[in-house]
Amino acid sequence: MRFDIVTLFPDLFEAHLKHGITRRAFDSGVVQVQLWPLREFADDAYRRVDDRPYGGGPGMVMLAEPLHRALAAVRAQRADPVPAPVVHFSPAGRPLDQALVREFAAGLGAVLLCGRYEGVDQRVIDAHVTHEISLGDFVLSGGELPALALLDAVARLMPGVLSEPSHQQDSFSEGLLEGPQYSRPEQWQGPAGQMPVPPVLLSGHHGLVARWLRERSLELTARRRPDLIAAARAAGRLDAADEKYLKLLGL
Repeated sequence: MRFDIVTLFPDLFEAHLKHGITRRAFDSGVVQVQLWPLREFADDAYRRVDDRPYGGGPGMVMLAEPLHRALAAVRAQRADPVPAPVVHFSPAGRPLDQALVREFAAGLGAVLLCGRYEGVDQRVIDAHVTHEISLGDFVLSGGELPALALLDAVARLMPGVLSEPSHQQDSFSEGLLEGPQYSRPEQWQGPAGQMPVPPVLLSGHHGLVARWLRERSLELTARRRPDLIAAARAAGRLDAADEKYLKLLGL
């Protein structure tokens, strides 16, 4: 799997590729990352990649020609039999969720176009972009942070990066939020007094522990993301015990 990243700020990616548990994916080559500094594709002495927008308005717009040359160079080097997706990060895009992450994790990679300033010349989007993705209903200074989020989310699903059960129990793995987690000590002196680990987690009874964790997941999801409960129902992912527990909560 290979990700090619067209960016004005390639240095922003270096630390992420070298640190943290997901670096295993990059070190092993399971996920290959190629950085393409956009200014190298400018055609003037000032390495200019932006200009004022037609029609007026604040800020600057990333120019079509340097982006086109960069994407053409990426295509030539990749030489994919089937062209890889070209992703542009934009507030107008599809929200990035675990289902979309899994789609990318099952593929051969993508070309990530990191916009800056007031945006990218629309003609580049029309000519090259196949996917527009958003991190949420807020505005960032550029596409580098969303690109890093996508890389991290995909890398952790790759074989050998995490222990296999780990990502299977993540939030959204079954369309629900993950419940609370506890570790040592069994009794912790919190600001308001002793705060013990819930006794069921110390019982050694795997069935009871599994049910308790499932119920905490259901409760948290129902209270904070009822839309996910509705989606899980529609997809048939809730069993009779799940529905009985939700009914007891009045949710």
